This record gives sequence, C-alpha cells and structure tokens, in this order.
Amino acid sequence: MKTIIVGGGIMGLSTAWGLAREGHEVELFEQGPLPNPLASSVDQHRLIRHPYGDHAGYARMIDEAFIAWDLLWGDLGQRYYASTGTLALTGNGADWAERSAAVLSRIGKPMTEIPVVDLPRRFPLLDTKGVEHAYWMETGGVLFAQDIVGALVRHLRARPNVRLHEDTAVREVDLERGSVTTTSGGKHTADAIVVAAGAWLPRLLPALSGRVVPSRQVVIYFDLPAEQRAAWAKGPMVIDKTGDVGLYLVPPAEGRGMKIGDHEFSRKGDPNAAREASEDEMRPLLDRCRSLLKGFEDWRIEQLKVCFYSVTDDERFVVEKHGARGWVMSPCSGHGFKFGAVMGLELARTITGGRDAAAHAKWAAGLVGDAPT
Repeated sequence: MKTIIVGGGIMGLSTAWGLAREGHEVELFEQGPLPNPLASSVDQHRLIRHPYGDHAGYARMIDEAFIAWDLLWGDLGQRYYASTGTLALTGNGADWAERSAAVLSRIGKPMTEIPVVDLPRRFPLLDTKGVEHAYWMETGGVLFAQDIVGALVRHLRARPNVRLHEDTAVREVDLERGSVTTTSGGKHTADAIVVAAGAWLPRLLPALSGRVVPSRQVVIYFDLPAEQRAAWAKGPMVIDKTGDVGLYLVPPAEGRGMKIGDHEFSRKGDPNAAREASEDEMRPLLDRCRSLLKGFEDWRIEQLKVCFYSVTDDERFVVEKHGARGWVMSPCSGHGFKFGAVMGLELARTITGGRDAAAHAKWAAGLVGDAPT
C-alpha cells in the first residue's frame, strides 16, 4: 500500500514512521526543509503530562502516548525525554487543577494536593502569590521536540520504502481520487492521502477554514543566573492557571532552554508572515512571572519566539476521513505534540488495517478511552 503525506511536522513524520515500520510505501511532501524551522513541531521542547482539566479521554490517552514514545525511542536508538513531574497551580477563581485532579482520581491516576503553605518548602523557586490550590504528580516531563523531529527525518531517510520531498510545496489535493499536485506541476498518486499541514491546512483545504484556525503564539526563552539555572534544571514543569493568564513553564532539562508561554490562543496571524514579537504583547505573562517566580528580576529575555498553532473551538483534535482516499490530520490546539507518536502510529494502523474511520475520529477527539479497534 502507498500513502502520500502532506506535511513534515511531528504528525506527518509519525504517520510515515507508523506506515513504514509495517512495510508500506510512503511519500512525504514538505514545503520547506526537513525539519522546517517554521513548523509548529520545531522548537526545543514540548511538555507531556496527565492533568487535562475535564478532558478525561486525553488524560487516559497519555499512557498510550508514553507507550508509543517508548516504541519510537527503540526505533531511533535514543530517548529524547526527561522526566520532571507535574506541578499544577490555580487561583483567582480558576479551577483547572482541581478539575484535573478530580478526573485523574476517577481514572486511577491520582494527584497529590499540596497545602499552599507548604509550597515554599517543597518548591523554593516559587512564590505563592495568587495561588489557591496546588497539585503534584510524579509523571510528566519534557519531550525534546526538535531533536525528535530531526531524528525521525534521519530515520525515515534511511528507509527504502520512504521518499521525503523537502522544499516541495503542494498546491492541490484530491482526497477523492488520491492525488496531490505540487506547485511545480508534478502530480503524484497513492492509495491514501494524509494532509497534516498544520497552520497551513486551511489554505490547502478551504472547507476546513472555519474549524481549524491558525493561531500566532509567542513564547519566551530566558537567560538565568547560573545558580538559578542549575536549580531549575532539576525543577518541575509548572502549569499555572490563575484566571487571566494561563502560564506554562518548561524547565531547562538536560541543557535546553528555560521557556515560558501563555496557552491563551490569539486565533489570528499568517504563518507565512514575518515572525517578530515584542515584549509589550507579552506584558501580562511577564507580570505573572514576576509574582510567581523568585529571583525573576535577575532573569533576562534571551529570545521571543513566534510559532503557530492550528486550533479548534473545543481544542479537540481533527483526525478524520475525507473523500474516498483522504485523511485530514490536525491534532494540535497547542497540546498535540505529546500525542505525536501515538497519533501517527494509530492512524497508520487505521489506514492499513481497515479500522472504522468514525471510531478513529472519535478516539482522536478524546471522546473515548481506548485506541480504535
């Protein structure tokens, strides 16, 4: 069986990996280089964690995700992950951590509530201003995203049944007949087409432009004093939901950068436009950092980085069959990378194994607890 994949981010590459390891033929088209620095997947790191608010399906799916990552590490010959544990904080009337803890308790993955008065002792790098509830979980950590993408590209290049076409943009897809046409006029056909084009998906498939929206996001990399950096390198990921700002902190594990971002979606922007950012647009996030992080006055902004999400209104993934031979794959909304390996692996199994497409779409949307059968 031959499958064409449009898009060389984590979803497209993982699907190619899943198909290729079962002996199927794959052609993948990426509009830029591989890895593409403009892709949502190409950043130093991404987080993986069990707390998921009310989304019980995704909370359950994290175990499947870890199993798929372990399978990938075996194929790549290296583990691109550091365990940090997960610290979830809420305040100012927000209750995301409490809802997460309640869901996880129901599915047998309990979190431990830490009295706020004990936070300074347990986590001396944090201030407690604005924190009303704190929950801890030993699981969770940092996926080294751009290292994973780069290793996947190298792995797939070495497979005789995979052809990677970089700097080859696709201008048209026919999901009914199973073909793609590149901007240079080349036409390629396959038994199945997977469109995993990230923030560019609505341009390629305008019918989905109302459901999947590009969203310009800014993250901050910080330069810390040496002693603080050393302490944070052993620190946890932090998910801080305190009402107006949804802050996530990625510690500088294994020599990577210290990154902080705001999960609020802009729902605007052009992924092809210049990617410049200013401190002013990050002012609310910086203000929250000052109140949450001890010694923050000594931190310096090292880089403001713009990336693009592709988001849906309900933050659920779109992995659906379209046409007789087509699949649309848009698992993002700012929380997709952690599921990259399992999403690719399971879509490959559904395409080649004839599993029910509707059941797969429901599973990918986090609406059931188990992989499709």
